[in-house]
Amino acid sequence: MTAAVSVAEPCVLSCSGLGFAVRDAQLLHDVHLAIHRGETLGLVGPNGSGKSTLLKLLAGVRSPSQGAIHLNGQGLKTLSRRTIAQTLAVVEQQADTLDTISVFEAVALGRTPWLSALSPWSAADTAIVEQALRDVDAAHLSRRTWRSLSGGERQRVHIARALAQRPQILLLDEPTNHLDIQHQLAILNVIHALPVTTVIALHDLNQALGCDRLAVLERGRLVALGTPLEVLTPERLLHTFGVHGHYLTDPFDGSQILRLRAS
Repeated sequence: MTAAVSVAEPCVLSCSGLGFAVRDAQLLHDVHLAIHRGETLGLVGPNGSGKSTLLKLLAGVRSPSQGAIHLNGQGLKTLSRRTIAQTLAVVEQQADTLDTISVFEAVALGRTPWLSALSPWSAADTAIVEQALRDVDAAHLSRRTWRSLSGGERQRVHIARALAQRPQILLLDEPTNHLDIQHQLAILNVIHALPVTTVIALHDLNQALGCDRLAVLERGRLVALGTPLEVLTPERLLHTFGVHGHYLTDPFDGSQILRLRAS
């Protein structure tokens, strides 16, 4: 679990009155959220609750229908894509390329926001890419082609590319999707150890217990916000997720574990 983050920490990413609609479908309704420096905020909710949509809006990948987003106190829509990319990295559920490139080259794309005619590729960039690959246990894939990777391997490379950006804020949409349990746990350990602010959408509620705070979404609305034990109550689990749940204490380390049953 990450260290507790004081609410006195400055807000680095926020939204107010955030809404998003596609044709006649309102996917997000009036979301207000302030994310503090250094915290890990988990987004949880049933399928279709708006988690992916909210992440895309916060990342600037989509523009909201209503409301505003601020990054380090500045309106997101006033910032250049380069400035945003130097501050914030996003790992989406699905990302692909038709290019024939190596894994190293795919991860090296994460350095793009930092390169210019005055700051060309250097040994420091190479070292950052190599470290990012080691962080996700993918250094041995460096010379492989992107097309030759399995779904789980591609997911790790996506995360490595985001790490290579050296962002202050990391947004992840179900980053453990497609991964076996060993790599799920390893990736979550890497994410929690990073000296960055993290917003992460998760399906596994026991994995979500490792976050500092959880935002619970239901049908596009933010219905609960607080520490995991504050918001994942038996009542909330039944009302939002449609399951019965209670907590057990792990005799190994005393941590709380959710036991879920069908309603």
